[in-house]
This record gives sequence, structure tokens and C-alpha cells, in this order.
Amino acid sequence: MADVEWKPFSLTYVEYPIGDVIGKFLAVVSLAPLAIIVGFVTLILFRRDLHTITFFTGMLLNEVINLIMKNVIREPRPVMRTGLYTEYGMPSSHSQMMWFFASYSVLFFVFRLRHISNSLVELLWKVAVAVTVLCIACAVSYSRVYLLYHTWAQVLCGTLLGVVLGCGWFTVVHLILTPVFPSIASWSVCERLMVRDTSLIPNIMWFEYTQARTENRARNRKLASIKSQ
Repeated sequence: MADVEWKPFSLTYVEYPIGDVIGKFLAVVSLAPLAIIVGFVTLILFRRDLHTITFFTGMLLNEVINLIMKNVIREPRPVMRTGLYTEYGMPSSHSQMMWFFASYSVLFFVFRLRHISNSLVELLWKVAVAVTVLCIACAVSYSRVYLLYHTWAQVLCGTLLGVVLGCGWFTVVHLILTPVFPSIASWSVCERLMVRDTSLIPNIMWFEYTQARTENRARNRKLASIKSQ
């Protein structure tokens, strides 16, 4: 197969200057969108929650819009490299995805998690998570300019689009889709796939923990009564 032309998988292929510690760090940071995608797929497979599915659907739509705009605008990247998925750089897909995720997540913390509790610890936790998400989005956006994959204009355009689409998709999900989640969860196909609606449960992790603990105690009592007979 010596005559076969090989091409790197651009989703995980990031170049940085040799010996540049900051460039190496930013190259790793720029893989955050891939980690987010893997996280979403894992959550959907194991939790099968309608809100997680719709959130991920919005991110896929965001990527489709980015791809369409790139092929319409057709603005080249500042430095052309071999093996890139697309030769066009306007707008930056990394920036657009990260700011879609960040804006949607911040709105989720503000409007969907506000009823969990009013404690100071809960407020500080939400603020810390929101700030962390925003900082990661900023770092990914900056990495695309630092590593010469995009210009500042391409990154800023992607950022603006990501924020607008993230806020818009959250509005659609929060006001239009969430009220019909119970009906969707009752569809036969959703029941077969065990797709569920947990939007009315304030703290799903605590709920699942207490449910599992209660069920485990009940089964232990039943097992003990059987052994005593």
C-alpha cells in the first residue's frame, strides 16, 4: 500500500510549534469540542434523557449551519495546512461550538437550576461552573488564533454565531419543547428505547441516589426475611 495517499483525521489532528509549551497546551485545549461530543454521546446512551438529546441535537444543527456558512462565504484560513477537514475558516467551527455550548449551559444554570435551592453554596457552585465553561470557551477560541487555524475575524464571527444560536436554541427548548417532553416520553418508541423526561426533577443525581438506596434496602430486607424462614 505504498502508493496509497494517507490523510490525518483532522478532528484530533492539531499542530503546534515545536518547543512552544503554550502552543502545546492550547492544542490540547482545542480538543475540548471533541470531549464534549464524547460526553454527550455517553450521557445519551446511559441516561437517555430528552433534554440531553435536544441539547445535543442543537449542537448538531449548530455544526450544520457552520458548515453551510463556510461553503457559502469560502474565506480561506490564515495558513493553509495539508489534511484539514475543510480549507475554509469563516466562521470558526471550534469557536461556534464552544460558545453555543457555553451560552446554552449558562442559561441552563440560571433558568433551569434556580429551583434546586437558594443556599449560598449552591449559588457559588453554579457561578463556578458557569465561569469555568466560559473560560474554556475563551481558551479554545484563543487557541484557534494562536495556532494560526483562524483569524480573529473568523473566531469572533464563530463566537457571535454560537452565542446567538445557543441562546435561541435554549429558548426553543425551554419554552416550546420542555412542556411537551412528558407527551414525547410516553410515545411507544421512547418507552422501548427507555427515553425519559427528568425535566421536573430538580437534582437528578440525588434523586437516583436516594431511589437506588431505598430499593437496595428493600431488597436486603426481603432477602433477609427469606433467609430467616
